[in-house]
Amino acid sequence: MLSRSFVRLRPRAHQFYFGQDRIVMATASNGFIHKNTEEGLFVHETRLLSHYRVTINGAEPTPIALSKVAEHTWHGYYAVEALSLSPTPTNASVEAFLDTPDMGSGMMEALSENTLELRISRFIGSNVHEDLDLTNHSFHPIRFQLAIELDADFADLIETRRPRIQHGVCTRQFVPIALDAWELVFNYRASHADKNLERGLNLRIHRTPTEPRAEDNKIIFDITLNPHETWHCCFDYMPILELDLSPKNTRSAYQCYAFDTTNTLMDQRRIEFLERATICTTHNHSVLTPIVEQATRQATEDLISLRLHDLDVDETSWTLAAGHPQYVALFGRDTLTTAWQAAMLDTGMLTGTLTRLAQLQGTVVDNWRDEEPGRLLHEAHTGPLEILNYNPRERYYGSNTTSALFPMALSSLWHWTGDKKLVQKFIPTALRALKWLDQYADLDGDGLYEYLSRSSQGTKHQAWKDSPTAMVYANGHIAEPPIATCEEQGFAYMSKYTMAELLWSLGDPDTARRLFREAASLKQKFLDAFWMPDENFLAMALDEDKNQLRSIASNAGHCLATGIIDADMARPIADRLLADDMFSGWGVRTLSSQHPAYNPFSYHRGSVWPVENGTFTLGFFRYGLFDHAHKLSKAIFEATDLFESNRLPEVFSGHPRNSHHPFPAFYPHTCAPQAWSASAIFSLIQSLCGFYPYAPLKMLVVDPHLPDWLPEIRLTNLKVGQATATIHFFRKENGASDYYIEQLDGPLHVVRQPSPWSLTASTTERLSDAFSSFLPHH
Repeated sequence: MLSRSFVRLRPRAHQFYFGQDRIVMATASNGFIHKNTEEGLFVHETRLLSHYRVTINGAEPTPIALSKVAEHTWHGYYAVEALSLSPTPTNASVEAFLDTPDMGSGMMEALSENTLELRISRFIGSNVHEDLDLTNHSFHPIRFQLAIELDADFADLIETRRPRIQHGVCTRQFVPIALDAWELVFNYRASHADKNLERGLNLRIHRTPTEPRAEDNKIIFDITLNPHETWHCCFDYMPILELDLSPKNTRSAYQCYAFDTTNTLMDQRRIEFLERATICTTHNHSVLTPIVEQATRQATEDLISLRLHDLDVDETSWTLAAGHPQYVALFGRDTLTTAWQAAMLDTGMLTGTLTRLAQLQGTVVDNWRDEEPGRLLHEAHTGPLEILNYNPRERYYGSNTTSALFPMALSSLWHWTGDKKLVQKFIPTALRALKWLDQYADLDGDGLYEYLSRSSQGTKHQAWKDSPTAMVYANGHIAEPPIATCEEQGFAYMSKYTMAELLWSLGDPDTARRLFREAASLKQKFLDAFWMPDENFLAMALDEDKNQLRSIASNAGHCLATGIIDADMARPIADRLLADDMFSGWGVRTLSSQHPAYNPFSYHRGSVWPVENGTFTLGFFRYGLFDHAHKLSKAIFEATDLFESNRLPEVFSGHPRNSHHPFPAFYPHTCAPQAWSASAIFSLIQSLCGFYPYAPLKMLVVDPHLPDWLPEIRLTNLKVGQATATIHFFRKENGASDYYIEQLDGPLHVVRQPSPWSLTASTTERLSDAFSSFLPHH
């Protein structure tokens, strides 16, 4: 097999995209925005700039080196042959170079030896700041025309890939606003179904020695530069949105050359989060350990880079977008999954996400939005099609998953913080979500949970896998709703089970008993309906007639993690998930490669989702399947080494890891950074270190089982309740794992025990581990 040392994969390699908050800029590989493409400057899912190109004397400069600098900044070097901009060279050596071009090893060109350099620097904050810099690196004066072509179309993000639906009126005006500043103003108005949309873009041109002029769709500068002379101009792109969506100020958050700026509000909150967050380090230098450390660092940075500042609850409580460049919006299940998987970093994401979703909980029956009382949000978008009500996604509820995950996430917040006052305010929302499950999601009254959209534009499949072709029979035929999927039963079971534990702790034993009984009843009904004895596996789903969808798929892995299966079913399920047809070598596929509907590129019929795999490792550890967890975790960490910056993308292909496939492909429109791909990394870490917080008792349970490829890892700034700890986990010569408390501030008992949720730990094992907790430094 070929060495992978040179493999560095970047999703959407034909594009650059970078962003912050609600703004994303997506350009072609040359840094420009081409007409009639998916490129553009997007603000609140609206394409403001639809065309951007720089020309010098009518020709595009040659790109030399272009790259993101940070997730919200970008820089590009371009060059133009300066000789072409001056009719007569004034230096004899230049004339000689033209007459006798280099034919030697250097193969020097006039472009490199007599260069007009263009540098473009971009910074995204509350607005976009762009620096244009020119330097004449030639031997002679040059005179030329610099033109920036610009256009705006205010298309919805969806309309960049689908036919245009909304058609408004766009105007443009170029006006001087000061002696040395000018503005190009775009205004757009559209109406539909008694809804109005007014958005705009103000492009401010300033800090330039040359007065610009506007011709058609161009801003033009006539420039003369002597040898080594420089020229500079600032462009500030200021979006104009509805009052409740507009940035808090019109001045750009970043000014010239702000690559090292740390004094904006967004920078400060990013830095504060990174200082609060748990840090994962390792001093071992085996092959994978530096990759683990780099992957955890990148995942931490990715999470804060996706912060939606307009939805901040306070400085430390916040929520985030699902991913760049496509999902810059609030998604219920995505943010809940991200927040609980990454809770070891910091619980601010959990608090912020629970707060915002509670505020948007369904209150009425609204078929257009698939809204029902108690149902929790699936997605909330701010693009033109949503604001104008062409589709219901401005506030759309078509997911069963969010309502089932909310109580689980709330329980996680309780375990990490032990903050009764904080958790108490979310209890009514969680109970209403569980009531919605019983009242509206059990469509036929059999005690299992189905989904069926009532909206004319609703999401067809409203479970974990929500693409239109995700649910398939064993013969490859697509199943039609109503459908009950196996993982949604697991989510509901876990929610009732954890809410029972939480309510018992908070002094509501009656409700706790009821939910515990309901969870036990659901588990038995689930096993009777979904278990396939001949396959030793779970059916993917049940159709309307309660026939099993006997497809071998990843859905069953979630049932391991939620604990809805019996202990003797765990190993057969885990073995099947890691069999060759399900395990690609880089992760567990969404669908068996032996299935008639398998497609390694498909969104849910053969691809690999890091977020699922992170959850599966938690399930393996829950049932004591440590070898399975080691194998899967190793594959995912090895996969991070394939991707640029050790960043896991949203989803990648299910091609097998073999001599024919030295690396997997991407799902064509995969996002990176993606919130729940980043959080999946911390599920792996939590599994391998085997820790389980229970802040109400000032306790951290640990049960490490480190593999030989990760013989040690240190967690610094790990917070449980009011305590902060630094714990060093390590593997001993005999293969067993242990831990060492290097620092502890605040009240915390660190106890060696299998997780309280373990379904395989024996009494003897628990007693032995408990006694070991009293050893020195434990």
